Amino acid sequence: MNAVWLKNLGLSYRKDVPIPTPGIDDALIKVHLAGICSTDLELLRGYYPYEGIPGHEFVGEVIEIQSNDLISRSWIGKRVVGEINIACGKCKTCLRGNPTHCENRSVLGIMNHNGAFAEYVTLPIINLHEVPASVTDEVAVFTEPLAAALEIQDQIHIRPTDYVLVIGAGRLGQLIAQTLALTGCELQVVARHSHQRKILTDRAILVITENEIPHNIADIVVEATGSPDGFSLALQAVRPKGTIILKSTYKGDVQLNLSSIVVNEISFIGSRCGPFFPALNLLDTHKVDPDALIQNRYPFRECVKAFEIAATPGTLKVLLYPD
Repeated sequence: MNAVWLKNLGLSYRKDVPIPTPGIDDALIKVHLAGICSTDLELLRGYYPYEGIPGHEFVGEVIEIQSNDLISRSWIGKRVVGEINIACGKCKTCLRGNPTHCENRSVLGIMNHNGAFAEYVTLPIINLHEVPASVTDEVAVFTEPLAAALEIQDQIHIRPTDYVLVIGAGRLGQLIAQTLALTGCELQVVARHSHQRKILTDRAILVITENEIPHNIADIVVEATGSPDGFSLALQAVRPKGTIILKSTYKGDVQLNLSSIVVNEISFIGSRCGPFFPALNLLDTHKVDPDALIQNRYPFRECVKAFEIAATPGTLKVLLYPD
């Protein structure tokens, strides 16, 4: 099996990786497409001590099921995307209904489970979602990051009267902006690069520069830059008793003026994985359109080049496909 391998903060292309064997109630999936996201880039920079096959945004076809149950075996041949958190189902967190925070979880391509930058990947059947026939592979591969964008609206109610500022118009920021626009809120997005601005303005989303960020008036600020500078801008923009949503994962520490946060009673919400069903519905109904976000496609054997391109400031989605 051909695969992308991450070890010691370096990437390599390997042709000798064994095809994974699905466990009980697992599916073996033939990968069609996979997307490089900011978390993959941060893993390469040492965000988390992971070694193995990265990649957690994917679409593929189920070719084998390790189960004799007829309902489970009906997944064979279906085109699927998959939730990335693999939960134990037995710990206190799982029993409270929070499997994405399972105390014993592994995470596809991030922690203790080989990911989707390979010809084949395994996932529990319970993690799978069938892709509607009308949704192409190029669109379906955005399901996981779109679900992450929708997690914001699961965590906080956004009203049409809210002034919402998104800082960062990259891979995830674009999807966040599209989903927030559907709420009817007063939305502005900070975008640095001309192609990012064009995608947003084509969807009638108001774009501003960093110099135009207001001071202390935003009801909700979404920080999606993955940089300490973005965090500082969020603190600048949010109003007293406002909320900052943190959508970034990156290696490093951020300095905080805790006194101003306490005095201004700022709320912080960390935001991670989100709901797949509504994400697929938005893609199926074309209410969110990620096509314009695709900038490059590379075969797995060109993974090093693909990651270099994806790490270039302003680059949107880079996709990988099996050789």
